[in-house]
Amino acid sequence: MANIPLVVGFGGINAAGRSSSHHAYRRMIIDSLSQQEADQTYLSLAALMNVQSEGGPLSDSQKQFIIENTLIRRIQNDYFDPSAVVFNKRVSAGINSPVSFETKKRNLPETLPQGWLVTELGGPHVRVEIHQDTEFLVPDERAMPVSSAGQVPSGFTPGKLYPSRNHPRGLQMTVFGVSDALGNLGIDWDEVLTRVAPDQISVYAGSSMGQMDSDGFGGLLSARADGKRVTSKNAPLGFAEMPADFINAYMIGGAGTTGANLGACASFLYNLRQGVNDIRAGRARAVIVGSSEAPITPDVISGYAAMGALATDAELMALDNTGTVDNRRAARPFGYNAGFTIAESSQFVVLFDDALAMELGATVHAAVTDVFINADGYKKSISSPGVGNYITVAKSMAVARSILGDEALQQRSYIHAHGSSTPQNRITESHILNEVAKSFGIEKWPVAAIKAYVGHSLGVSSGDQLITGLGVWAKGIIPGIKTIDAVADDVHDSNLAISAEHKDVGVNGIDVTVLNSKGFGGNNASAPVLAPHVVAKMLQNKYGAQAYQTYQSANEKVRERSAAFDEATRSGEANLIYKFDHNVLSGDDLGFDRDNIHVPGYGVNIDLNVDSPYKDFM
Repeated sequence: MANIPLVVGFGGINAAGRSSSHHAYRRMIIDSLSQQEADQTYLSLAALMNVQSEGGPLSDSQKQFIIENTLIRRIQNDYFDPSAVVFNKRVSAGINSPVSFETKKRNLPETLPQGWLVTELGGPHVRVEIHQDTEFLVPDERAMPVSSAGQVPSGFTPGKLYPSRNHPRGLQMTVFGVSDALGNLGIDWDEVLTRVAPDQISVYAGSSMGQMDSDGFGGLLSARADGKRVTSKNAPLGFAEMPADFINAYMIGGAGTTGANLGACASFLYNLRQGVNDIRAGRARAVIVGSSEAPITPDVISGYAAMGALATDAELMALDNTGTVDNRRAARPFGYNAGFTIAESSQFVVLFDDALAMELGATVHAAVTDVFINADGYKKSISSPGVGNYITVAKSMAVARSILGDEALQQRSYIHAHGSSTPQNRITESHILNEVAKSFGIEKWPVAAIKAYVGHSLGVSSGDQLITGLGVWAKGIIPGIKTIDAVADDVHDSNLAISAEHKDVGVNGIDVTVLNSKGFGGNNASAPVLAPHVVAKMLQNKYGAQAYQTYQSANEKVRERSAAFDEATRSGEANLIYKFDHNVLSGDDLGFDRDNIHVPGYGVNIDLNVDSPYKDFM
């Protein structure tokens, strides 16, 4: 029987907070929570943000601080000051008479420009006379046209939670996100290793942009222009697949299949597809999937702004007919908008096959049976949309119909739109979703567009969607698009339900949701995700009532351990997993025979009795 890829753990961090136990999701709908649930959300955020409650409840002013310093907001000076970004201004200077200055000899360039005359002054100092027209690079400050971003909660500094050793921010967030997911799993990873062979654990994770801050590729590319030196870490730690490498090398000691499948803003779903396919084919029994992006740098923002992709301050003020930028409402999916809002995020999920989940009593949060990827065909420009996303959304709905039937799709489904908040996206994606809804007989398909809250985290954006979808099944509320005043006139919505208000659907009111991502270059991906109550029925039908009852008993302890992790984290403990120079193995440590390879630390050997369909040709 087919293996079912199950989501059994999840974690991460974005502008709404910590992902595990649905805290980030609850921040989005905090206005619809009970006082007790809202207080738990505030306390979770307070622990992240180093807001001290001194053992008692948070004050109103502390809660207001938390509200104002989460979700999309003005870029804070911890990153850079958007009103005074440092540039190097090229100045051409005509020299009418010699210009001189004094400096230390070590400050001179190795190759003197033409027209420079250097005189020794004794000791380390020299005098330089310039006798010829020359050029200077002069430090300058300019205001960025964009001042909004989806930043993680203020005060959250992942590099201080473990020995980060100048790791790029995206890798620091990877360590936090995977630690959060494994804590949420509620099963000690060493116990997983006793049940699964080394080659049956896969890791697929990456960053669509690579690590672009000063500790990664950003430092590599800017060092010479800034008069600095390239470090030994800039190049290796900048690679886009480095999140997967860090997980294997420093967190789980992985020796199985690994890599990063990149597809621009659809990268999370590209990696999820790899994990789902591994489990379906039996190549892996446990998979960690995720993405981590830290693109809030002046250079990355300048690049997207030059494309006209970001919502500038001037455009936002024009939309509101005001002289003040409303940073909180910078992202307005399917409303009158001006561009997307860049964001940082790190999201990870743990997948088990159904047999392993039953054996270990893992909590099942959802099932992902398929991920569909299609390109756009011939294009007018690399960033323009095409036909591929029609195919991916329609195929996702078709496979959901095959599993659940027409009624479930028509009455108990909704869509997580890419919802980038660009004028082009609101027209083209709404047309896609509207046409698919018509085709499957859906009169008013509920649409979620969570970039309104957390911004566009590039390759992680569909991870933000998945984490939010898990929250909807826990609480029963689909987040509304709170940043829009009205749906834009050019949006196709005859068969869509796009609203600024939250939609209460109940915890068992949705059987399936579809995640949708549209990436630069025609990288389209969509995935149907099945609700936990649907998966429970599938597991009972597959294994029988008695086996499922045994599983439920084992799951009670797993839920207790997951809850204990959440309680400790809400209390301010930061138990990040980072095992530098830990149990490092060499070839001499392996046990070989003709049928097996034994890897220390694993309870199951690698089986060398490998079958091949090509043997029949010999």
